[in-house]
Amino acid sequence: MKLIVGLGNPGKSYASNRHNVGFRCLDHFASQHRIPIKERRLRLKALKAKYGTGEVAGTPVALAKPRTYMNHSGAAVAQLVRRFGVPLDDLLVIYDDLDLPLGKLRIRQRGGAAGHKGIASIIASLGSEEFPRIRVGIGRPEGDEVSYVLSDFTAEEKDVAREAVATVADALHCILAEGIAAAMNRYN
Repeated sequence: MKLIVGLGNPGKSYASNRHNVGFRCLDHFASQHRIPIKERRLRLKALKAKYGTGEVAGTPVALAKPRTYMNHSGAAVAQLVRRFGVPLDDLLVIYDDLDLPLGKLRIRQRGGAAGHKGIASIIASLGSEEFPRIRVGIGRPEGDEVSYVLSDFTAEEKDVAREAVATVADALHCILAEGIAAAMNRYN
């Protein structure tokens, strides 16, 4: 099984924020493959993520969105890794990246946090940087980074962001059907 996690902040007020591009990518992919992502319970307590399971390109998948805020994503991801018993090379995390131009993708098999607090939380919770990821460029602002990532895409940026979300879905399908090396060659 592959565990694919999109990062973002829960709640309607954050839904269109740049920081929630991971959620948007996962929602688009889930919709394409008719995999509903919903609340689940584990024994009498709620999981720290919503998820859905299905099959894509002959591969069983779990698609998940942490219910924690971005900076605490590690708790949810670690819980999901344990829940599904997946090795870290079968985990894939999708998230926003300030260091990439708007709409640009970067697929990697491993790496550090590079200042992304959600990824830093995951690395700390898992005790490892050895998990694949897809970084989605949101561009770097001139001013305050926190306000920027928590703001919505401008009217001019929405089309580029929408194309990036669709490209991530294509890249995910490629990863599942052909492997991460093929996706890196095709989409990086």
